[in-house]
Amino acid sequence: MNKIENLKQKIKLKDETLEKYKEMKRNLEKSNNKVDEDILLKCKKKKKKKQLWNFNFDNLRLSSKSYQTFKGPYGLSFNNGQFICSGSDDNTFRVWDVENTTQIQSFSECSTPIDCVKFSSYHYYNHYRTAICSSINKTICFWNIKTKKQLRKLNGHTGRIYNFGFSRFNCGRYLCSGSGDRTICLWDVETSKSLHVFNGHTSGVCCVEFSPLQSYNNNDNNKGNNMGVIGGNGYTICSGSYDNTIRIWDIETSKQSIVFEGHEQSINSVKYGSNELGIIGGANTILSGSSDCSVRLWDIRSNQKIQIFDGHTSDVNVVEYSPFVVNDSEVGGSGNVICSGSSDSTIRFWDIRSDKELHVIDASGSGIYCLTFLPLKKKKKAKSKDHKLNLCYGSFEGLVFAWE
Repeated sequence: MNKIENLKQKIKLKDETLEKYKEMKRNLEKSNNKVDEDILLKCKKKKKKKQLWNFNFDNLRLSSKSYQTFKGPYGLSFNNGQFICSGSDDNTFRVWDVENTTQIQSFSECSTPIDCVKFSSYHYYNHYRTAICSSINKTICFWNIKTKKQLRKLNGHTGRIYNFGFSRFNCGRYLCSGSGDRTICLWDVETSKSLHVFNGHTSGVCCVEFSPLQSYNNNDNNKGNNMGVIGGNGYTICSGSYDNTIRIWDIETSKQSIVFEGHEQSINSVKYGSNELGIIGGANTILSGSSDCSVRLWDIRSNQKIQIFDGHTSDVNVVEYSPFVVNDSEVGGSGNVICSGSSDSTIRFWDIRSDKELHVIDASGSGIYCLTFLPLKKKKKAKSKDHKLNLCYGSFEGLVFAWE
């Protein structure tokens, strides 16, 4: 009887221990879910809605002066309206304070030109730390701006990396890169691991971009935005190549879904449309710039070219959807303005509904390699309610200009 009782006591003790472990597991799962929700909420708060700017190009004609210059110029990225980073073929990349044009950090540890440099949205959202990400030949490196310490490195490409971009979902956790090895790599920045390699281009990949963030809601259809889950919400990657094609890749299935053909030379820049800017077609459009001197707009739903914008006389190196709302009775008051920068030393603004060229900025013989719109922080003591917006561009002369 004593043996039986002892056995019963042991079984009871094991059952109690097992129940404790189950309870601990349930608590950990609840804690993990809470962390995921907190991170997602943090992304929502930091991901501010894009602002449309009331604008008249006549004002630009009167006030357009290159009042700030930096050494540059390959790739431009800004962080919270305060800092801008630039990479160059002098094998360096630098960080600048926009307000006073002061260089606050320089990285010269590289042995090859810097084709692409960006602030890391992953580190900004998840670690409250300002980090910079650069392509150095066949690798992508992350650096702490303050300490200049290398945080991590992504290895996997066998050719020079021309461009990369961070996901607009999952707080920038994922990164895609395009290389001269003809492939696009999808990376998990958190683990530094390659998740997939997309094959299909027949020549080097010049430019890549993730599709825009899907809207948040409270229903089950948005579970694809949870941390650690990348598929399920229809996210895609767009790539442009020296093979003269633009391709759309489905992240969930890891397959090519669309091929756009029509450009006669390499595609140097691609951009998804934005629902937030009120662009016709929204996120279902792709804007592209090519060495054939043209800018084109494509419809993802119909797989067709919508419009061609002709006017440049040399390679179009960069295209952007503009945040401007133009005060023009012929154009109207919505944000359907795009812009393009070219080796012909001009930046051109277009209305995508009328094909009308709205304005041309002449960069005085300095070819345009890259450009970005930079909303500046409003000064605390400023009495005016107006917010400032800079158009920053990098030139072939090795300078970065900022126009107010």
